[in-house]
Amino acid sequence: MVQDFKQYTAWRKAVVASLEDYQQWVASAGLTDAATDQRIARSLARLADDKLSVAFVAEFSRGKSELINALFFADYGQRILPSAAGRTTMCPTELMYDPAYPPCIRLLPIETRATHMSTSDYREDPDAWTVLPLALDAGDEMSETFKQVSMTKQVSVAEAKTYGLYDETDPDVAATLDDNGMIEISLWRHAIINFPHPLLKQGLVILDTPGLNAIGTEPELTLNLIPSAHAVLFILAAETGVTKSDIEVWRTHIGPGSGRIAVLNKIDAMWDELKSEADNNADIERQQTSVAHMLALEPRQVFPVSAQKALVGKINGDMALLEKSRLGALEAALFNEMIPAKQDIIRKQLADDLGALVNTQQGMLAARVRDIVEQLQELKSLRGKNKSVIAHMMKRVEVEKKEFDGSLFKLQGTRAVFARLSTELYTTLGMDLVQQEINKVREAMESSRFATGMRVPVQDFFSQARANLETSSAKIVEISEMMEIMYRKFAAEHGLTLAVPMTFSIEKYRRELDKIEDVYNKQFGTTTLLMTSRSAIMERFFDSIASRVRRTFRAANADVEAWLKVIMSPLEAQIRQHKDQLKHRLASIQRIHDASDGLESKITSFTASQQEVELVKERLTWLSGRVTEAMNADTALESEAA
Repeated sequence: MVQDFKQYTAWRKAVVASLEDYQQWVASAGLTDAATDQRIARSLARLADDKLSVAFVAEFSRGKSELINALFFADYGQRILPSAAGRTTMCPTELMYDPAYPPCIRLLPIETRATHMSTSDYREDPDAWTVLPLALDAGDEMSETFKQVSMTKQVSVAEAKTYGLYDETDPDVAATLDDNGMIEISLWRHAIINFPHPLLKQGLVILDTPGLNAIGTEPELTLNLIPSAHAVLFILAAETGVTKSDIEVWRTHIGPGSGRIAVLNKIDAMWDELKSEADNNADIERQQTSVAHMLALEPRQVFPVSAQKALVGKINGDMALLEKSRLGALEAALFNEMIPAKQDIIRKQLADDLGALVNTQQGMLAARVRDIVEQLQELKSLRGKNKSVIAHMMKRVEVEKKEFDGSLFKLQGTRAVFARLSTELYTTLGMDLVQQEINKVREAMESSRFATGMRVPVQDFFSQARANLETSSAKIVEISEMMEIMYRKFAAEHGLTLAVPMTFSIEKYRRELDKIEDVYNKQFGTTTLLMTSRSAIMERFFDSIASRVRRTFRAANADVEAWLKVIMSPLEAQIRQHKDQLKHRLASIQRIHDASDGLESKITSFTASQQEVELVKERLTWLSGRVTEAMNADTALESEAA
C-alpha cells in the first residue's frame, strides 16, 4: 500500500514539476494573462491539496476498528485504534496528517450539537476543540489517548433530546435508560487524529464511523464525509450476513457505485474444524454470493476477511495465518481501484485546463506572427519608394490607430454594462439571500411542534436556492453572450486572433444542491416525519444542510468572482499587443521617412523576430507535450524515474 501511494505521489510530483516549468516559461515569454495565471494556479492547487479518503461503515461489533488496524497500523506491533467487544468507536473519527499540527487528537465536545453549527463550521474554530497530544514513542500511553473516541457519559433524556440523540419511539434507545432515567451518549461529537503514518502523510484520510444508528443522527456523515469518500467499505459479519439494519443503511446512505466495497469480516468464525478446508471455503463463498445479491453488487465486490487474524498474522510474522485471513485481496482491490480512479479524474481535469491554456497562448503567438508579417510586407513595399509614398503610409497607419482608439472608447460602454450585470449576478448568488432563507426555515421549525410541519419550509428552502442558481445562471449566459459579441467584433474589425471567451457554468453547484436534497429526502421521508420525536434530529440535520448549502454558494461566489476577473483578460491582452504593434509600425515608418534608420536593417530585424516567434511556438508545443506526457505516464514508471 505504501508503494502504491509512493507511485501515486511520484506521479503528482512529476506533473507538478512539468507544469511549473511550463508556467515559468510562458511567463518569461510574455504569454500570460489573468486567465492563464488562474488556470495554472488552479491546476497546481488541485495537485497539491489532493486527498484520498476511505470511509469504514458498519454496525457495532463488526470488527471495523480492527480492520483499520490490520490494514494500516499493523507495523506498529499493536492495536492503535481501540478494538474490543461491543461499541468502541462512539463518535466519527478521522485519521489524517496535517503538518500544521503536532501529533494529537482534536476532540469536539458533544455539547456543540445544541448549537446551530455543523461539525464543518467548527473546523474553522480551533478554540472549540479539545486537543490531546500523542506520545508517539510511548505505545501504551498513545493507546490510552486513542481510547478517547470510545468515551461516553450519562445525561438526562431532556439533554439527550436537545442534542438530537434520543428518539422515544426507538425501542433500542429507550432500553438503554439506567435506573435513574439517564442515557449513555458519546462524550465527543467528532474526533480528528493527526498521526504521522506514511500513508496519511501522502494524502490518505481514514474515516471510522460509529454504529449504523449513529449515521442517522450525525448529519456530517450522511451529508459530507461518506458521500465525499473515494472508497466506502461496508463491513458485515460473515456469520449473519446482511441484517435488516444493514440493508436499510446501505440503501439510504451508501448504495452500489464506484468505490463501494462490502467486507464480510470475521470469517474465522466459519472455520469449522470438523469440516474440510474446501467445505469451509464453500460456505464462505455461498455467504459471499448471498451478500452480493442482497446489496446488488458483483461477488467480486464482496471480500471475505478476518481482520483479527490478519492483524495477529502481521504482528507475529505468521504469513500462513495472514494468507488465510484473505486480507491481501481486499488491500489489492482497495488501492488498485481507488488510486487509478482518482488519478483519472485529476488527469481529465488537467487535460481540459492545459488544452485551454495552449489554445490561448497559440492565439497570442499567432497574433504576434501576423503583426510581424504585416510589418514586413509594409517595409518590403517601401523598397524604391520616395518619401511621399512613405508619408502616405504613415497617414494610413495613423487612421488605423484612430479607428482602433474609437473602438476602445466603445468598449468602455460595454464595461459599464458588464459592471451592472456583475452586480446583479452577485445579488442573486449572494450569501445574504442564502442566510435569509436559512433564517426562515429556522423560524418555521421553532413555531412547529411536529416534524411534518417542517417539511414544507425545507422544501421551499431548496426550491428558492435552486431558483437563485437558475437566475444566476441566466446572468452568466447574458454576460458570456455579450463578451462573445465583443470578442468577435474586435476580431472582425481589427484582425485580432481571439478565441471564444472563457466559459463558465454553475451546473456543478446545481448538482451539489440536488445531492444535498436527495440525502435529506432519504433521511426524512414521509413515513419518518410522522414521528414527532424526530423533530430534534431534523433540526440538527438542517443545521448541517444549511452549512453545506452555505459552502456551496460560497464556492460558487468565489468561482464567479474569479471568472469575472479573467473573462476580459484575453481581449485586453490582445488589445495591448495590437496597440503596441500600431505604435511600433508608426515609429518604424517615421524613422525610415526621416532616414534615421535603414530600411534593410529594419527588414532584417523583423525577419529575425519572426524566426524567434517560430522558435517560441516550438518551445510552447514541447513544454505542453511534457506536461501531457507526465499526466499520461504510468504511476509505476513515474516512481522509478523519481
